[in-house]
Amino acid sequence: MDVVQERGDSSPPEVTGSKMSRQQILTVIAMASINFSSMICYSILGPFFPNEAKKKGVSQAMIGLIFGIYALCTLVGSLVLGKYIVQIGAKFMIVAGLFMSSGCTILFGFLDRVSDETVFIVLCFITRCINAVGFSAAITASFAVSAKVFPDNIATVLGFMEIFTGLGLILGPPLGGWLYQAFGYEIPFVFTGCLLFATVPLNIWILPSFDAVPSQNSFLRLCSRIKILLICFVVFTLSSGLGFLDATLSIFAIEKLNLSAGSVGLLMIGLSLPYGAASPLFGVISDKYPSFRKWMMVIGGMATAVSFCFLGPLPVFHLNSQLWLTVLMLVVVGFSLCMTCIPTFAEMIACAHEYGFEESLSTLGLVSGLFSAVWSAGMFFGPTMGGYLTQALNFEWSAGVQGALAFLAALLQVIYFTIEDRQKKSQKVNKAELSGEKSPLLSKTDVFRAQIS
Repeated sequence: MDVVQERGDSSPPEVTGSKMSRQQILTVIAMASINFSSMICYSILGPFFPNEAKKKGVSQAMIGLIFGIYALCTLVGSLVLGKYIVQIGAKFMIVAGLFMSSGCTILFGFLDRVSDETVFIVLCFITRCINAVGFSAAITASFAVSAKVFPDNIATVLGFMEIFTGLGLILGPPLGGWLYQAFGYEIPFVFTGCLLFATVPLNIWILPSFDAVPSQNSFLRLCSRIKILLICFVVFTLSSGLGFLDATLSIFAIEKLNLSAGSVGLLMIGLSLPYGAASPLFGVISDKYPSFRKWMMVIGGMATAVSFCFLGPLPVFHLNSQLWLTVLMLVVVGFSLCMTCIPTFAEMIACAHEYGFEESLSTLGLVSGLFSAVWSAGMFFGPTMGGYLTQALNFEWSAGVQGALAFLAALLQVIYFTIEDRQKKSQKVNKAELSGEKSPLLSKTDVFRAQIS
């Protein structure tokens, strides 16, 4: 395979016109396989695992924690692996991560044979933690590799990759629910785990290797900028909302809407289908109009806030829970989350370069590690806090809390971007005034005439 080397000021390969190089085509295939198979393995739990765990006596709060611990371990893994991606090697991280995740997914399918509640919970935590480390390695490295190979079209490429993420999220719940109803608890995990394992030799064969120079930059310096922290909070609210739905929506749909596990899987398509379908469009818009990225995040955040408030809906609206309203709000959530999410990674990279970080694989590793870590923090907070609030109050109020977080993120962005725009206009005015003072009152011709006279 070709080896992409990074030495001194060498730049990554660029897309010439609309034609992609062999390395870029292979990278797209590799990233698509990672996104698709990983998301199927991740999303199959939603329709049946919470109810299965509840049968064993596990509380709603503990179910949320089982979902959330996965994200917490992904958070730690992303920060560590993102920092040392150059030393470890991006390709090795992807291959090893896929191998670990596939094995743990298969092992998770045999936990139903454990009868003791405490042992069941402990084994769930252990398996999910190891699985999360493997997942963080694969996803963190894949983000960095995508940005490295497509430096000028990262949002477009990520938008295209989100099609496969959406497909995995679309097929995972109904496939998991159908396999569970037809064959029991074990088969969904064994099937999807083997599917993920099949990507290991594929990526060993087609994925290009990268040789890069380590950087002295750190997460602390990257997080010292307010704009970076603000985007991180946006990412946090996005993943928090998704994690909340993973842990709570199925029980709400079964108890309040009287749906079966298979029907819950179909219900979740209402979230993932618009997300995957709209991703390429928002990716192209994000790359073609970089100045519009910030307002995409604002508009998407506001729409997310409204849709979460009506998902239950909130008791203050005095509306009853209805299937059509839940489906409609899930569609709006999927569309708005896509609008908000697609520009965030590209905007974080642009901010890092704006603040003096060099254009290298090491920087991309830091950015992708931070992105994955913040995403994972939200995936931990969402199901954990959502499970607790659902148990203490109900689904309607806990969904409203998620909407409030999305609204707060959008509001903070509006305040920051408004101040930023005013400062830029003020700087332009000051520069114009200074340049006007330094320019001569007489042109060179007038000065020459004055000297002659």
